[in-house]
Order: sequence, then C-alpha cells, then structure tokens
Amino acid sequence: MCRKDSCEMKVLSIDPESPLFGYVRPGYQVLSVNGARVQDEIDFRFRTTDERVDIVFADPSGEELHFQFDDFSAFELGITLDDRKIKLCKNDCIFCFIVQQPQGMRRSLYLKDEDYRLSFTHGNFVTLSNTTDADIERIIEQRLSPMYVSVHATDDSLRRCMLRNEKLAPIIPRLQQLSDNGITIHTQVVLCPGVNDGPNLERTINELSDLCPGVETLAVVPVGLTKYREGLAKLRTYSRQEANEIIDYVEARQQAFLDDLGTRFVWPADEFYVIADRPFPARASYEQMDQFENGIGMAREFITMFNRRRRHLRSIESNKRVLFLTGHSAYSFLKREIWPYVTGELGLDAVLEPVTNRFWGETVTVSGLLTGQDLLRHARSRDYDYDVVVLPPNCLNHDDLFLDNLSLEQFERALQKPVLVGQYNLAESIKDAFQ
Repeated sequence: MCRKDSCEMKVLSIDPESPLFGYVRPGYQVLSVNGARVQDEIDFRFRTTDERVDIVFADPSGEELHFQFDDFSAFELGITLDDRKIKLCKNDCIFCFIVQQPQGMRRSLYLKDEDYRLSFTHGNFVTLSNTTDADIERIIEQRLSPMYVSVHATDDSLRRCMLRNEKLAPIIPRLQQLSDNGITIHTQVVLCPGVNDGPNLERTINELSDLCPGVETLAVVPVGLTKYREGLAKLRTYSRQEANEIIDYVEARQQAFLDDLGTRFVWPADEFYVIADRPFPARASYEQMDQFENGIGMAREFITMFNRRRRHLRSIESNKRVLFLTGHSAYSFLKREIWPYVTGELGLDAVLEPVTNRFWGETVTVSGLLTGQDLLRHARSRDYDYDVVVLPPNCLNHDDLFLDNLSLEQFERALQKPVLVGQYNLAESIKDAFQ
C-alpha cells in the first residue's frame, strides 16, 4: 500500500451528492485503490471501474479511512484530484517555439510539457521521448486512446538531429506497438525548409501510412519562427511557391490514399494555404476533422459556420462603423471569403484590418499570438473614427488577460472606445457589434 509520505494524490473538491461527502474533505490524500498506488486521476478512474472497489484515504493527521463500494464509477464518487505533476520535455528541438520567447512572460508560456497523459486528455502532441516501457504498457492496459504524437521524421538519425536528443528510441516500433494493441494515433510533422521536407517527407508519409489505420492521420505543419532566435538553429519560413508545391504534393498523396486506404490520411495545415494564397478545400475533404485544434480545417470550418448563420444578419440596420482586428493569416481568407458579403451585400461599415505582430516578429501571423500592446497600438493608430473595436476571440486567456498580461479592462480604458471580444462564429460577432 502507498504510504502517506509517498503518495501525492490529494482531493481538491468533492461533490455534495457524493457518497463520500462529509467523510472525505479537500486536502485528504488517496493512499490506494484496491491495494494499488494511484498515479494520477486517469489511474484513479481506471482502477475504480472494478465491480468492487476498496479506497483508502488519509486525513491531514495521517489517520486512514477505508471505504468499499460495489458498482460505483469514479464519476459517481464525485471527487476531483490534484494532478499537477507534469512530465517535462527533455528535447532541444531546433524549431521549438517555447525557446523563441522573450523573458518576463507568464510562467505557463515557458512550460515544455511532454506528458502522454495530456496527449490523451487534451490532445497535446508528444514525441514519446520520455515515455518508458512501463508507460507504453499503461497506455495499452488503460486504453489511453487516441494519442497525439509528433514524429517530424521517421528517419531516426534525422529525428534525433531535429530533436537534438541522441537517446531517442526508434519511433516506428513504438507506434507499431501502440497500433498493434488497438491504440489510435494522430501524428504530425513540423516541416522545416531543407531539413525534413522533400524525400524525407515522402519517406515519413510512406512509413506512417503503412501503419494505417492504427496511425489514423498525419498533419503537415509549417515551422513557426519568432524574432527571438539569436543563437538558435538557422531556419527560415516557406515561400509562396514552396507552399504551393507542398500543397500540390500532399493533395496528390491524399487522392492516392483515398483510393487505397479509404481515407486521405495526410493533410497540409491551413497555414500552408494562407502562405500559398489559395482557397481552402471543401469541408468534406477534412473528413472527421481529427486534427482541428492543430490548424487542419479550422479556417474552412470558420467560413462554413459563418455561411450557415449569415442569413440572420440581413435584418441589421446600423450606422455604426466597426473595426475588426485580426492576424495576417486570418485576414487573407476573411477578406477573400467573407468580407465582400459583409460590406457589399449587407452594406455594413465593417473595417477589417490585420495587425502586425511586433512583439514576436512579423513572421508570426496567427491572431492567437497577438499581444494586447500590438492590438492596442494598431487600434489607436487609425486616423479615422470608429464606434466599436472587435478583437479576435483567441487572443485572451480565460482570465481576460492578453499574452503580455495586459487586461481587457486596461485595454478598453486606454483605447477609450467600446471593445468586444469576438466569438468563434463571426456572424454572431458581427451581430453583437452592430446592435
């Protein structure tokens, strides 16, 4: 049994409807479930699926409390456990975004997690570089599926070079083991010009597709670079022509995979279409949208959501002028796909402008990495009058703070204009702004 001084799982909260309420309180520790030490909340939920469950808690004084349940799930027990211990990344990837940041940001922005549990619970990509044989066995035993794995290259020498980790185990056998045991895997390649593209990308696609359907999808994502790269590996971004060539190549592979495997299997990230300045594929071509949060199909879904709701905007009658701010990536397709309808057919005085990212550097073009100071600087620099400014929906944290810790309240006070934070459904943002 796990002793109090070696067990780190504490109760954070307990539901009033729980059969443990009144007996177990926040701060109590979980010593064991059915005699086994509990590693984390996932492990707790797995071990409480047995028909009979024996749980031992310890109060702050060390006194043990024993409970036995029949046919109770972890959800019915209604307790939330402290599960903060995260496995950290020990790689030194040549393209790592975390190290391309200035000092003085919020601490969470410097956290390099490499935790297979977060891959299962949150869809975080991991390299499996610090995943032990015991971890792999646990993933299989507890059915932690799907998993999200950063491969970058199936050539192990190249992969070790890119991750700057000579101890990396070969990736294909790891993926094969998981796949053979029923674990679904979504993979990604962060593509760096002249490093893992060309023949190396072809090899990676070939070897990963050989593991389909266990390896279910592959995302090809362009490297993201900031201006804070002094002393780091020499990398560059993709040109428009190169982006077009990559899209053409991947789309050709998609068609072949669709014929052979019944799935397109591999997708270029939306950012490649932005760089290439070409329309996004149809919604159906993204199939199940399994890598939506990785920027695969996100732009197409955004456009589709707007088109489904835009008829509700026809009743708007307003003399307001509204300034919509966004990043350069979104600006290119919003201006092409949506704004002709907004300003033309609807006749709304809606000004859409891209904000240059001075904080991270002009090569960072996504709206989610725009800081409050860059958005404020741009909004205050306009030499025309406007009534409302609408910010991108993903530029604020849940605590209404921008990445540079400027608060939304400070932003609005400095601008001295009404400020709205946009919704992911642009039609609703437009409706709110012009009301």
